Order: sequence, then C-alpha cells, then structure tokens
Amino acid sequence: MELYGFNNLTKTLSFNIFDICYAKTKREHLDYIAYIDEQYNSERLTAILCKVSELIGAKILNISKQDYEPQGASVNLLLVEEPIDEKLVDKSCNMGKDFDKYLMGHLDKSHITVHTYPEYNPANNISTFRVDIDVSTCGTISPLSTLDFLIGSFDSDIITIDYRVRGFTRDNEGKKHFLDHSITSIQDYISNDTLKIYDAIDVNVYQSNIFHTKMLIKDINLQHYLFNTDVYELDPKVRLEITNSLRKEMIEIFSGRNIY
Repeated sequence: MELYGFNNLTKTLSFNIFDICYAKTKREHLDYIAYIDEQYNSERLTAILCKVSELIGAKILNISKQDYEPQGASVNLLLVEEPIDEKLVDKSCNMGKDFDKYLMGHLDKSHITVHTYPEYNPANNISTFRVDIDVSTCGTISPLSTLDFLIGSFDSDIITIDYRVRGFTRDNEGKKHFLDHSITSIQDYISNDTLKIYDAIDVNVYQSNIFHTKMLIKDINLQHYLFNTDVYELDPKVRLEITNSLRKEMIEIFSGRNIY
C-alpha cells in the first residue's frame, strides 16, 4: 500500500502475566520474593525488552531502569523505526549504551515499558508475581510478532493480552486506512505449541480495532509451584489441597472476580 506521507497508525500491545507459587512458611515466602527479585531484576528485564526491540525491527534511543526496595523493578525504552543520524539525537539519550541502574529507554516512534508486582496472600499461602509490559509503536512496525518470545520469557500461568490500533493513515488517493494488517484474533499470532498449553478466550471489538485474549494454563505440575519443598514429601491429601488452592487462585485471577 503506497501511503501519502507517514504511517500515522499507533499499535499498542499490553501484555500481562501472573506467576503463582505456594509458599507456606514466612521463610518460604521471603525466599520466593528474593528469588523473583533476582530472577526478574531490571538488568534481565532490560535484556528482554532489548530483544523485543530487535524482533520488531526498532532501534533504541534511550533506556531507563530502576530496581525498587523491598522488591520490584521497572524499565522503559524509547525506540525508533529507522536508523537516525546521531547528530539529531537529544544528548540526554543513551542509545542503549553505557546506561547505569537508574536510566530509562526511549524510541522516536515507539516505547516499551515493563513493571513487576510481587504479592503475597497469608490467608492461603500463595504468592503471586505479576509482570506488565506495554509496547506502543507507530509506523509500519507491530509488536504482535513478539508474543511467543514474551510468553516464553516468563513463568506464565495466567496471561492477559490487549491489542488496539488507533488513528488512521492515508494512501496516495486520499483514502483513510484504519488498519494496515490483517487480524481476527491475537491468538493468530501465537504458535500452536504455545496455545495447546493454555485455555484461551477472546473478547474482541472488531469495529473499534480492539482485541483482547485471556489464557489460563491447563495442567498444574505441583512440583513447579512448591518453593524449596519436594512434592513427594507431602501427604497425597495435602498435595490435592494445595493443587486445589492454586487452581482456585488462578481461576479467580483469570476471571477477574472473586468466585470462591
């Protein structure tokens, strides 16, 4: 499609995951939080977002990142679609080079942000770790191609994805185009190998170019949800109780409401 001027469409992907863990004692809870804080610190999150930038073909203008106390981290990148003359780049931008722990990243046509939220419920001994990633692009690049990479980068028990396209662009004949690529579902951009692990539902508003997909992991391997505990050390009845507790927590998060 030959366009008149710049492609003014803005494509925004909001990617949200929850990782669930069973931590019965205070010590296990603290160990889990420490593990999450180390596993998903700002350094690793920055590496993940830099890979996302590479996958969508964007160049990094600036990176900023922050680790928080007692836990949590945030990273922000600004991106550009095409190479840019470094003489035109604001001197405050680090171009993704030599940034320290407290910097932030910027793009000229888009941005990427990530925030983490560790949480603990003493009532049912379940710890929850949430990651929010937002990728906003304009021009021809789209963040949809990064979904398999993002899902594989985290222990994703529940996934919520929103994708929307805003604005319009014109072709050389002056006709407005409110979408420049084909899409009927976000699931079309996720591999079958990934989809078969999850139950997935769509809530789409096609006339407004709004797409929403929720995914819930199908099978619970209890060992993956125990922290510093061997599943075979537990009584079968206890295993069943923990599995049921984990599944109830996941279903409520997936549903977005209190059920049990």
